[in-house]
Amino acid sequence: MELRHIRYFLAVAEEHNFTRAANRLHIAQPPLSQQIRTLEQEIGTALFVRTPHGAELTDAGHALYQQLSGLPQQLLHAKDVALKAAKGEIGKLRLGVTGTAALHPAIPAVIRQYRRRYPEVELTIEEANSLALAEGLASDRLDAAILRPSDSDPTHLTVQHFLEEQLVIALPASHPIARAHETIDVIDLKDEPFILTPRTLAVSLHDAVVHVCQEAGFAPIIGQPAPQIASILSMVSAELGISMLPESMRQLSVKGVVYRPIKHTAIKVELAVAHRSLNPAQSAINFAATVNQQRLAREALLADKPTSEVNAPSTR
Repeated sequence: MELRHIRYFLAVAEEHNFTRAANRLHIAQPPLSQQIRTLEQEIGTALFVRTPHGAELTDAGHALYQQLSGLPQQLLHAKDVALKAAKGEIGKLRLGVTGTAALHPAIPAVIRQYRRRYPEVELTIEEANSLALAEGLASDRLDAAILRPSDSDPTHLTVQHFLEEQLVIALPASHPIARAHETIDVIDLKDEPFILTPRTLAVSLHDAVVHVCQEAGFAPIIGQPAPQIASILSMVSAELGISMLPESMRQLSVKGVVYRPIKHTAIKVELAVAHRSLNPAQSAINFAATVNQQRLAREALLADKPTSEVNAPSTR
């Protein structure tokens, strides 16, 4: 049974007349009659009784009509669903976010903007370090991720720049340098142990800290490793060392920890959105497009601000 046979049958059944049905379908009556006969032959019974005024359904015709009457609307709905899925307007987005980015105000803002644009997409969020997020994209556990890119990322990922952050020093509140200076020269910390996430878990952030120290003329003393921001700050509070973190981490208020800007460095850490290059989910493409629009709006806003305001530490 072909779709055109169904369309023809429904038209005759609803018009009760072959001529009116042919006009509705924009075809001639003889071909319509022939197609109905072909359908009746395929089913094996008559579907219409011809009358002087048109055509009436047989019992078999009534039964068939009850089964098929809702099909055109179902087909239209199915087509609409398929098109919405192709556009990424329905379905799911499995999003990963690196823990050192979750507190940056641009991250909830872009997620909120995406949700408003695509309210029917099921969104799930996973927090992990950038290495785990890249692996999640490669293994199809994630569709998109906001991460800190590095040269060790898989080559089959499409990585799109989002924003850069300045680094700040996290020190114990009791540290003499923290009490004496509002802005710190990194060279003054050359004898301090740095509490960092291991490079195997956070390549770009670890390397950025090392480069800042090398830029100041020394190699940092690597102290106790800490896999998460919470554990880093806990160790700093316990006076086990200092750390260097993205500026947005200043929003984490931990007793016994203070943050200070760094003097004389232009080194920043990057945030990017990534998805698979081969057959990416349309929802991931849409999310990346939302991130790009947010980036352009952010850059335009920063371009309009005075330099002193742009570089001022965030207190939000």
